[in-house]
Amino acid sequence: MQSPVSKWIVAFGVLTISLIITGCANTGGIAPQAQGLDSSTLDAGAAIRAANADAKWPDAGWWRAYNDPQLNAWIAAAQEGNPTLAVAAARVRQARSLAGVVASALSPQVKGELSIQRQHWPDNVYYGPGPLADQNTWNNTGTISLSYNLDLWGHNRNNAERALDMAHASAADARAAQLELEANVVRTYVQMSMNYALLDIAKSTVDQQHRILDLATKRLKGGLGTQLEVSQAETPLPEYERQIDAYEEAIALGRNQLAALAGKGPGAGGSITRPTIGLAAPIGLPSTLPAELIGHRPDVVAARWTVAAQARGIDVAKSDFYPNINLLASVGGFAAAGPMFQFLHAANGGWTAGPALSLPIFEGGRLRAQLGAASAGYDVAVDQYNQTIVSALKDIADQIVRMKSLETQSKDAQRSVDAARRNYQLSAEGYRRGLTDYLNVLIAQTQLLRAQEGVARVQAERIGVQASLVTALGGGVIEPEDGPDTAETLPAHGRGKKAPAPAPAPATPVASTTPGATAAAMRPVSTTSSK
Repeated sequence: MQSPVSKWIVAFGVLTISLIITGCANTGGIAPQAQGLDSSTLDAGAAIRAANADAKWPDAGWWRAYNDPQLNAWIAAAQEGNPTLAVAAARVRQARSLAGVVASALSPQVKGELSIQRQHWPDNVYYGPGPLADQNTWNNTGTISLSYNLDLWGHNRNNAERALDMAHASAADARAAQLELEANVVRTYVQMSMNYALLDIAKSTVDQQHRILDLATKRLKGGLGTQLEVSQAETPLPEYERQIDAYEEAIALGRNQLAALAGKGPGAGGSITRPTIGLAAPIGLPSTLPAELIGHRPDVVAARWTVAAQARGIDVAKSDFYPNINLLASVGGFAAAGPMFQFLHAANGGWTAGPALSLPIFEGGRLRAQLGAASAGYDVAVDQYNQTIVSALKDIADQIVRMKSLETQSKDAQRSVDAARRNYQLSAEGYRRGLTDYLNVLIAQTQLLRAQEGVARVQAERIGVQASLVTALGGGVIEPEDGPDTAETLPAHGRGKKAPAPAPAPATPVASTTPGATAAAMRPVSTTSSK
């Protein structure tokens, strides 16, 4: 029969361990402080509210709307060969592999060890007479050991989820890099198209100036003009010819830029011909913003995955306060002296099995500091997510304002060209008939040149802004369901708390390119402090 003393000892031990565990689990109220933005509380602005309610989100091949096969080919080449995009893809693979390394801790670990040694024993100078004195023997060991962490507090599970969340964030960042690359190719291509248009205007202006010079020369020979008029007609020619050289230079630099974006040498750009890009219809904005915005922008989705990863980091830090239990077992054979395979005999075998428990008792405040750092990291991620939302709305609103302004500017610029052309024709005809002097022709020609350049620049900028708006809307490279659920962006202690509701649905039905999108993937992140 067990003595009463031993029972008291056992009870005291259990109580002591319980008190130690309770003390170790005291987190002292350390918790995140940041609060995720509710997108419905942000005023999207008049520009976004006035967007076309019948518009759809851009699809992944948005640049094909420009109907330029050469542009399509160069974007495909850039997607395949751009070094920056390759680096982003490699980082995604690296993040996924690291997530696999961390996730391996969830599985049982089996390890085998084999040691086969030939040993020469010293003579009896050290050990005295005996059977091993000055002998050669085999000393062999073979063991198989198994360990399994019970993970009672979710340390390994949350660590694996955190690594996987970071892999998701890396994938979203790679999609953002892809979208930015596509936009840069389009912008460079549009700039080249504009330079070709400006080159045409400059060449046309030089031809006009030569005709005026011929007319001034004929008038001088006929006694109707002066040498001053001839000199005035000659003076602009060098500047106009310099402009031609400048535009040709810009076109060549554009070819080099496209080749670089595609990860090729400058020589590859030599085959690029004049762009045939056309003005696409204005791109409207879906009226479901700002809620839909959260699910379609890669940077927003990446920010949400980062928040989810930081939330799991808090759970990992909390689990360190509790005991860790491993199940250990091993079986093996051991033999010193004897035949080479003596350790394989049953008589030489042995085994061990049982649990191993470890828990923090006194660690100098390290665990609380780790939890504080994890909570602060979560706050940083939430605030960065909030800033991403604010910046995204500003980006979209800016592009819409520019789009609407450029539509008006395009009409005004064309009116300016029409008026300047009539003025130039009248002044040129008046000069030919001797009714006016050359100064009027020079002024009218300068006005026409500037007006024509204005039209070309406004049209090119309009296409460029369309590309920027597509980028601001996410470019169709990611879907809302690619992001984490709202529960995943909260630490374990905050789950079950009510998160801010997403922006209300619009009164007018809107066509959507993502009918299967889940509402949870588009909600803002939130955190609730624990006691």
